[in-house]
Amino acid sequence: MYIFADRLYKKDEIRLDDMKKQIVFTTIDNREILQWLEDHDFPETFIEDIVNEDQSVTYEENDDFKLAIFKYFIRDEEDDLLFHAHNVVIILADNKFIFLARDRHVIKAVINKLYRRYKPSDSIEYIMYVVIDIMVDHTMHIVETIDDRLEEIEDRIFDESLDEQEVQKSLYFARRTLNRIGKVSVQHNDIVNKIIHHFPVVIRKKLRYEFIDLKEHLSFLINESKTYLDRTGYLQTLLMGFLSNRMNQAMQRLAAISLIFLPLTFIVGNYGMNFRFMPELDWKYGYAMVWVLNIAIAWSIFKWLKKKKWI
Repeated sequence: MYIFADRLYKKDEIRLDDMKKQIVFTTIDNREILQWLEDHDFPETFIEDIVNEDQSVTYEENDDFKLAIFKYFIRDEEDDLLFHAHNVVIILADNKFIFLARDRHVIKAVINKLYRRYKPSDSIEYIMYVVIDIMVDHTMHIVETIDDRLEEIEDRIFDESLDEQEVQKSLYFARRTLNRIGKVSVQHNDIVNKIIHHFPVVIRKKLRYEFIDLKEHLSFLINESKTYLDRTGYLQTLLMGFLSNRMNQAMQRLAAISLIFLPLTFIVGNYGMNFRFMPELDWKYGYAMVWVLNIAIAWSIFKWLKKKKWI
């Protein structure tokens, strides 16, 4: 469990003091935090939303608490273009900011970035803005990473050593991640709107430009995820076209080879017939002439195919 006061503290147990301003980061299954929420009449439906892994992005509030559930993207070990969305919970009370996540790595990642921007004088509402901004910036970094990887993939498509299966797999994972980011960013944008409109007027005016900046970042994510999603579709089409063209070239070479040997097969077939009276059968140079004829025909066809760029 982590707590911000005059600086960042890490403690196994933290006693929540109703009279003090406290900014707490811990895991969703922390019984001490859940018990404190229950003791302070935190709605049971809110508790259910917190512990439910399948809970979608949402915003709820009553007279004492504000609850917001966001999604934080974590990279899958299988591929660096595949990311999964995990729930993170933000709870706001009069003098409490509580951040809950199931994965400790998420908590540490957010804390490390908040530590650089935190000031003890910051209001609870401003801390909420900063944490949301950190999560949005993290998602923007993922989109930029996908953009860089798509450029690499585009270059690799025209490489002779192309691994078709690997490229198709990467494009599939990129599309899957971009779909999730686009959908989640729309939901986050709606939640941010609700948060802004439920703040007191004084706080709303004070944080006006911060939340405008946050909404611009979310709009960027929504638009860019769609743009890059279209780009993955273009790359898939380009890959299929390249592979089809490569297969056509292979078939063309096979057809060229067949075309060279077709007249040779015809000549050999003729001389393979066992007729008694064949003019060249008793000729001294018959065998050699057939070889000369075969080589001349094959060479002529080869040069013609070369001129036509079939081989």
